[in-house]
Amino acid sequence: MKGFDRIIAAVLLIAAAVIAALNIVMLKSEKLSVPLYKVEISRVERELSAGAEPDAADYPHISSIRLYDGSEDFYNADGRYVIRSINGSLYRIDYSDGGQENNYAPLVIMNVFSATLVLMTLALLLYIRRRIVKPFNDISELPEQLAKGNLALPLKEQKSRYFGKFIWGLDMLRSELEHSRQRELEYARNEKTFLLSLSHDIKTPLSAIKLYSKALSKGIYSDGEEQRSAADSINGKADEIEKIVNELSSNLSSDFMEFTVNCTEFYLSDVIGRIERYYFDKLSVTGTDFSTGSYSDCLLSGDPDRLEEVLQNIIENAVKYGDGRSISLSFSDEEDCRLITVTNTGCTLPDTELPHIFDSFWRGSNTGSQQGSGLGLYICRRLMALMKGDIYAETSDGCMNMTVVCRKPL
Repeated sequence: MKGFDRIIAAVLLIAAAVIAALNIVMLKSEKLSVPLYKVEISRVERELSAGAEPDAADYPHISSIRLYDGSEDFYNADGRYVIRSINGSLYRIDYSDGGQENNYAPLVIMNVFSATLVLMTLALLLYIRRRIVKPFNDISELPEQLAKGNLALPLKEQKSRYFGKFIWGLDMLRSELEHSRQRELEYARNEKTFLLSLSHDIKTPLSAIKLYSKALSKGIYSDGEEQRSAADSINGKADEIEKIVNELSSNLSSDFMEFTVNCTEFYLSDVIGRIERYYFDKLSVTGTDFSTGSYSDCLLSGDPDRLEEVLQNIIENAVKYGDGRSISLSFSDEEDCRLITVTNTGCTLPDTELPHIFDSFWRGSNTGSQQGSGLGLYICRRLMALMKGDIYAETSDGCMNMTVVCRKPL
């Protein structure tokens, strides 16, 4: 805000300096310019010097030309006049200045116009300050607060045509981050409780196994029947531990991420249009040929934002793991579905690994040094399942074909 206020002050100072300079220039030009009546008097003097008899009617600003005849009113008449001695005779030349000596109309017009322009500029700057700079200044500290983990304070709603949606989106981000942190805390608490319970459940059979094993090693059970009974007890306790481990594996392999999908009806062109606008610019910088095939627009059933997220995940994978030559989108229909296929060149994934690419935390042998979590395609599959759709992958001729199956409304 202070910076913008300094800009307003600087604009006003510059405007005042320019107006002052224009006034000085115009005043000097007024002083330097020769009034017309003086020009006409000079012409009359030249004609009289040449022996001619000029007629006052020929000059707009000359009212009379009189030769001194000894009369007393030669010097006493009212009005403006000059007396010149020409060829030994005195001449009185009466004139009118036509208001030229006090003609400040151009100067006044210039100042009124300049003042109006300055006021309009000032009004525009104050409008920008109130409607754009101040609302932006109010939310400029939000990213820093989010980075510090201060997520509890909601944003104030503002009816701004410029930042209304932006502020709404930032508040949604803050709310989502707050919910994510609460979920993380809940997961951490559940995980700690689960591990404590697991350690308690394992400790009892494990102690029994150690007890029986020690007894057998020291020969406490000398009878064959007692030894078989101890071995059976060890086996039973081992089965208990195996059961606990299986339950643990089952819990770890279950879905661990929650997704919200708002299913509705939307046009395919809305999603593809946003994808095109973003990736045409982004991939043109890297030199990747990005193209979309022709398609007929149609209504789809699902969440347009989530479908856009799915396509973005697929294209980002194509950028990371392809050869950067070409990425394309093609479209086809199958029964009551629209199929969107993302194809990229430079696929080096072995066919044997293809069935695993949608598993959570799985990364193929073609990832190399590329960073990743192995969750991108897993999230795509989850989202498409929630939208009653599907996703599958194929490889052909060194290209990866990732196809998204979108449902049409019934």
